[in-house]
Amino acid sequence: MNVEQVTSALRRLVRVRPTARGAALISAGGVLVVVGVVLDLPDLVGLGAAALLVVLAAWVSLGVQRLDAGRGALDVERRLDPHPVVAGQHATTQLVVRARARTGAAFERLARLRLSEQAAHELAGPHGIRARVRAHPDRVAVQYTIAPVRRGRWSLGPVLTTRSDVFGLARTTQPLGASTPVSVWPRTTHVPAHSAALGDVDRAASGARLASSDDSVIREYVPGDDPRRVHWAGSARQGRLMVRADESAGLRPVTVLLDSGLLAPASDERPGGRAPTHATVEDGEWAVELAASIATSFLEAGHPTRLSATGGTHQPATHLSGARTGRAVMLDSTVDLSGLRGAAATRALEQTVQALRADRRQSEITVAVLGPTTGPTRHAVASLGADGVAWALLVVPRAEGMRHDVEPTADDLRSAGWRVTTCAPGTPPERVWSALTERVA
Repeated sequence: MNVEQVTSALRRLVRVRPTARGAALISAGGVLVVVGVVLDLPDLVGLGAAALLVVLAAWVSLGVQRLDAGRGALDVERRLDPHPVVAGQHATTQLVVRARARTGAAFERLARLRLSEQAAHELAGPHGIRARVRAHPDRVAVQYTIAPVRRGRWSLGPVLTTRSDVFGLARTTQPLGASTPVSVWPRTTHVPAHSAALGDVDRAASGARLASSDDSVIREYVPGDDPRRVHWAGSARQGRLMVRADESAGLRPVTVLLDSGLLAPASDERPGGRAPTHATVEDGEWAVELAASIATSFLEAGHPTRLSATGGTHQPATHLSGARTGRAVMLDSTVDLSGLRGAAATRALEQTVQALRADRRQSEITVAVLGPTTGPTRHAVASLGADGVAWALLVVPRAEGMRHDVEPTADDLRSAGWRVTTCAPGTPPERVWSALTERVA
């Protein structure tokens, strides 16, 4: 055995505890040994020692055994439906602990096994997790529902198993199987990307020709589409309403810029580190949901769309297409987003804006969800409005001391050709978008 195996065995031994029956037998054996020694009765000493040895043997046998190895090995399978999960919605989890081989040792282990699933607090929801267990000779099936409350990547598992020896003298708790990372997407709300108030901004400024029927591709219908473009044959085949989208019509690309300074920074796990407040976390999640709602709405309307958050890699995200595959890729990119503070947030915003300007397409639409900024950074952001269409959703901070930059930021952006509306954290996305489109009108 190598050092790792010895360490693992010692850990398993430490987890073993005597049951009430085992503790009683230890006490009785100890008393018999003491009385036998005092009275010089070897038989009594031997009887007490035998009781102690029985408990010791049960202790060692439980500690040495591995549930995932040997003739009685057990395997764990865990499936989630749907996965990834959307924050605030439910997902059903199927957990199966089964015998790797149909042997008596495996069946005996399953019969004496008690299971408990470990789940991150963010996955349990406000009411916790309630499971339904079904035991079979060769497997134990557990079904339960998770209701994640927040976007992120959270851990589910490993399974904690509690079992005792054949005589019920000792009990141990051991993990079984690996943990499953659960990706939780942010909630999204549809906003009308096709709006009369926005005008015909989804057509290219130049270079478009009249579309022929051969140029048509079919996509899902979204509110705002012209009913005359419904493709009835495609709708009948797909089982849902489909519309014709002309590839040559030149739908403008869209970039949604998210300022990571609005998000809560990752928790500081160092001793004495401060965790972000609940309000900060909620405001940051709202900002992600707002940006994701706008991006997915444009994507479903047929625009090549990308969602670029400041920080991380300085390479701009790729424009995505396709209401289903593009949406999944876009929402996946939001799962691991975390916030920045101070100089790091300012530097990240400037670098992302610089990269977007270098990668900008002709007549591109830019929608920015950002907080108030200082002079140099403000001018860098404003420069994105030099070409194409630029809109800004300017988030007003909760703290009074941080609000003095709101009006200067809005004025500089408007001077550079941006359409700007201010909004408070927590405002429903459709209301924020409506305020912006009314200003555009």
